[in-house]
Amino acid sequence: MRKNSLKNIRINEEVMRELSNIIRGEIKDPRISSMTSVVAVEVAPDLKTAKAYISVLGDEKAQQDTLKGLKSAEGFIRTRLAKSVNLRNTPEIRFILDQSIEYGIRMSKKIDEVIQKTEADRESGENA
Repeated sequence: MRKNSLKNIRINEEVMRELSNIIRGEIKDPRISSMTSVVAVEVAPDLKTAKAYISVLGDEKAQQDTLKGLKSAEGFIRTRLAKSVNLRNTPEIRFILDQSIEYGIRMSKKIDEVIQKTEADRESGENA
């Protein structure tokens, strides 16, 4: 099975959906932020491993605590995933913090600041 085959894409989406449901509704660990979302999942073609990219809205401490909580609940998550997704092998999940959403928000703010500064400079130039 190729990495980007239709079957692999469907498996990635299904695992991502179920992983989101498990994290949101079944894990009771207080370290895991309620503002945690699964951004993407890449299941290996042999179905033995999976990378789960997660995004946590909050400060650095909340992000690190959420990662620790998810890593400690890895066995529980894998068991629940095995019950909900019918795969030959249940992948071993590795959680990776995805900061692309946070990066996008930061860049958007910087662009807005530059636009405001440019408009302010233009207005002060017209008034002079």
